[in-house]
Amino acid sequence: MGSKWRKVKLALGMNLCVYTPRNNIADNDDEDGSLSPSSYRHSDAALLSPVANWTSAPPTPGSNMLKFSKSLSRSSSKKTCSICLTSMRRDGQAIFTAECSHSFHFHCIASNVKHGNRICPICRAKWKEIPLQGPSLDPPQGRARVNPVDWPQNNTLMTVIRQLPPPRSNTSRNVAPLFQAHEPAIFNDDEMLDHELDSTENSSSNKSLGDCSEQRKVKMKTFTEVPAVPQSNTSEKFCVLINVKAPASNSWQNPDRNQANMPQISQTHRAPVDLVTVLDISGSMAGTKLALLKRAMGFVIQNLGPNDRLAVIAFSSTARRLFPLRRMSETGRQQALQAVHSLVASGGTNIAEGLRKSSKIMEDRREKNPVASIILLSDGQDTYTVSNTGGNQNQLNYQLLLPVSMQREDGSGFKIPVHAFGFGADHDASSMHSISEISGGTFSFIETEAVIQDAFAQCIGGLLSVVVKDLQISIECLHPSVHLGSLKAGSYANHILSDRRTGSIDVGDLYADEERDFLVTINIPASFSCNETMLLKVKCVYNDPLTKETVTLEGEEVRIKRPVVARQDSVSIEVERQQNRLQAAEAMSQARIAAENGDLVGAVSILENCRMMLSETVSAKSRDRLCVALDAELKEMQERMASKHVYEASGRAYILSGLSSHSWQRATARGDSTDGSSLVQAYQTPSMLEMVTRSQATLLGSPSAQRLLRPVWSFSSRPRPR
Repeated sequence: MGSKWRKVKLALGMNLCVYTPRNNIADNDDEDGSLSPSSYRHSDAALLSPVANWTSAPPTPGSNMLKFSKSLSRSSSKKTCSICLTSMRRDGQAIFTAECSHSFHFHCIASNVKHGNRICPICRAKWKEIPLQGPSLDPPQGRARVNPVDWPQNNTLMTVIRQLPPPRSNTSRNVAPLFQAHEPAIFNDDEMLDHELDSTENSSSNKSLGDCSEQRKVKMKTFTEVPAVPQSNTSEKFCVLINVKAPASNSWQNPDRNQANMPQISQTHRAPVDLVTVLDISGSMAGTKLALLKRAMGFVIQNLGPNDRLAVIAFSSTARRLFPLRRMSETGRQQALQAVHSLVASGGTNIAEGLRKSSKIMEDRREKNPVASIILLSDGQDTYTVSNTGGNQNQLNYQLLLPVSMQREDGSGFKIPVHAFGFGADHDASSMHSISEISGGTFSFIETEAVIQDAFAQCIGGLLSVVVKDLQISIECLHPSVHLGSLKAGSYANHILSDRRTGSIDVGDLYADEERDFLVTINIPASFSCNETMLLKVKCVYNDPLTKETVTLEGEEVRIKRPVVARQDSVSIEVERQQNRLQAAEAMSQARIAAENGDLVGAVSILENCRMMLSETVSAKSRDRLCVALDAELKEMQERMASKHVYEASGRAYILSGLSSHSWQRATARGDSTDGSSLVQAYQTPSMLEMVTRSQATLLGSPSAQRLLRPVWSFSSRPRPR
């Protein structure tokens, strides 16, 4: 019994389980008064479910939960398939009972084996006898096909599985490596887009958006450092702030929703997404990490829409495409969940190979959705492409991890951003930050296992709300004696022509409600003949991903007054806020360089000096939220530089994640929180916050979670009346 109990605890993944509503339970009570094991579902499968729906207070440990856990392995798998989470009673489907006595739907477990998993999903025992699925075996009518007719079939797969040597013991806990099935030379087997549905939705979208086209346009503002400069004065570094803001998402209130207890979920007109997830399944991911990764992927899958497409790459010592680029219809979601559920952890960490295959999927696809992105998660260091034998991270060439086609330094890349997530204390933060920076994505630091789903939720909350594509800002000097000094644009590509009269900033895509702020420095000449000086003309050009139209937005001319007598004008609060942000980001960068060189005392001093400088600004004295957030962030970084051990465990990753956030002006997960109320989440958009709220509702098991999980992938449906 002791051995069985240990197996159950291992399968439960630290007692993570789901309690289903009583009205869905056939047998509520056992003879001993405890809840029937059929009330619960195995943790690995349950973690893929996007909701934990409690009809009452969750069971407390030590009461009925203990009785349930000890009897789970005896009977729960006989009543519920742990893969598809549906009943196995009287449904007319073939049942497979393994040598370890656990049962599953035959087509579910056959798909599990097809993806290379020879381990029981419940007790983790290795199987000698493998369920084989013939080509003529179809699932019952009305259920998803495990092997759709348009998927390329690998006829050698089962033959190879039969030739695998038997495990030493049925109860062995050794993890089997990910099975390397044959892959096509060209990944041009992506599922075709539904153009009929797309055209219908676009037609409906254009009609519904026709009356609010102005609301869907980018808003652009400019602010001068001061409103006036005396005629006799000159300046070589006069600041002009350019602010652009994406249109807001279209929200409506559901009258059936409890307004007091539930946040508003946006039904956003948005562009569909092609998403490739590149997942680390090396040996260090075994256990709770992998279980939580599966749950997070389940949340992602459930929140993608029928026009979104998903592919999954799993990598350890090598990498393989676990799931091709498929639309997330009901069938696609079930297939994706089954594929993710088959993951097992083993081997080393070959990040470069995983990224190479993800790049190949994007390059070889026959059709393209308007938005495309790659999500990379790893908890380790690539030991196959780059190595740190000398101990100096500054000498490593992390560009080797990215395929040449994804490197955008010369502007020739195909612009697919990689949003990298470093997991735990052992990941290589420098390499993950470099990967995201080079490709145009963000780097997030997941310090604790508990927030991995929230971090993914924040990321897809942004990706599923893209409302502006390929935004470019152009700046032109108007006065013949005015010239551009610099464009402070963070990581965004920017150019100033040789005559220094015109410049541009390539912003790219914007999520709903996102803002970008850029500081332009120019010279101010003396002027004795007029009362004002024309400085700049700013305009932006972008693509609307819904209407497919190119939009040109002309900004107002930037002017300043030129009085004869000097007057006391305070610096614009908007300009000062951005100056503070840039100064804080520069201090973070300098502190990191000092820390990498071993001077932690100097690094802390750099951050402290920046904090003191910020405290003297007008915005700090007025308790401006951004200034307060910057101070809190700098203080947190100081604490994470307390010692070499602390810096290497979390300080480096925390600072790099902060630098990524400020350089792209986009929210990243930092440390152990993605809470929108956190002061360091200055760039979090409403769409991101809503998705994080949905994620947290599923983890907390609130009674409202089922309603919260209504998909947010309505591409063009009209807002409901209030």
